[in-house]
Amino acid sequence: MSDTESATRTATHRRDPEPPPPGGVLWTIAGDVRALLMLPAAFTMQVAHPAIGAGVDEHSVFRTDPWGRGERSLRSVQLWVYGGERAAEEGRRVRRLHKEIRGTDTRGRRYHSLDPACYSWVHATGFPVYLYAGRYLLRRFTPAQERQLYREWLQVGRILGIHDRDMPQSIEEYWVYYRRMLAEEIEPTPVARELVATDVALPRPEGGPLPLRLLLRLTWPVLRAAFLRLRAFVTVGYMPPDARAAIGLEWTRAQERRLRRFSAVVRVLVPLLPERLRYLPIARAARERRRAAAR
Repeated sequence: MSDTESATRTATHRRDPEPPPPGGVLWTIAGDVRALLMLPAAFTMQVAHPAIGAGVDEHSVFRTDPWGRGERSLRSVQLWVYGGERAAEEGRRVRRLHKEIRGTDTRGRRYHSLDPACYSWVHATGFPVYLYAGRYLLRRFTPAQERQLYREWLQVGRILGIHDRDMPQSIEEYWVYYRRMLAEEIEPTPVARELVATDVALPRPEGGPLPLRLLLRLTWPVLRAAFLRLRAFVTVGYMPPDARAAIGLEWTRAQERRLRRFSAVVRVLVPLLPERLRYLPIARAARERRRAAAR
């Protein structure tokens, strides 16, 4: 490598935004397996935006390859938080992936997926879901922890290439923005409704060892119905109530009681799991590297 190439790479590296700090609030919660129960609510809030819903409807493989898409999305989120030097590159990869996605939204307006009005909402949905679902599955955050979480979530936005001018810079500004989006933009788009439906087609997972694939082939009709009911339950249940109302999702007192019982069991059992089961792979590897570096 020439001196010029080396200098260019070094300069690029220095310009990369920093991921959230190890040991921070986001570091603690984003890699916990309980995050798997939170993410469907955030994704459904994203696609309730007219442009994002149209983009996913027209360009995503979420219907034909839901398991692969989910795995790739989860890996992305984990890299933004735990990827270290890989975080910014993953952010650039995501932007490249969305560069050519454009069309007409559900209100007849032209959109591009990287327009700040769209792209910033994709990022913005994570924060309220972590706060709300965390009360059930983890703990209620203190005001100081909420502010720290928001500061760390802003770092994730920078990893994704969002300019500070396109993100509320304080938690107070965020809630004004959030309420405005719910009032003016968010609606029950076809994709949002599909993600909480229990009677839609869902291809069975194809990966894994042969015995598992054979078992899934035999039991998938039953497992599919159970999975769709669970997905709808946690998606709506862990979504902030004001977002539910904006999307037109119903939630009864009986469902709330079931959610609280379910959450209590999860909240007790998950901390008892060994680390290899409690944390997602990328998060677990990052925790191991941190411990090794501290020795």
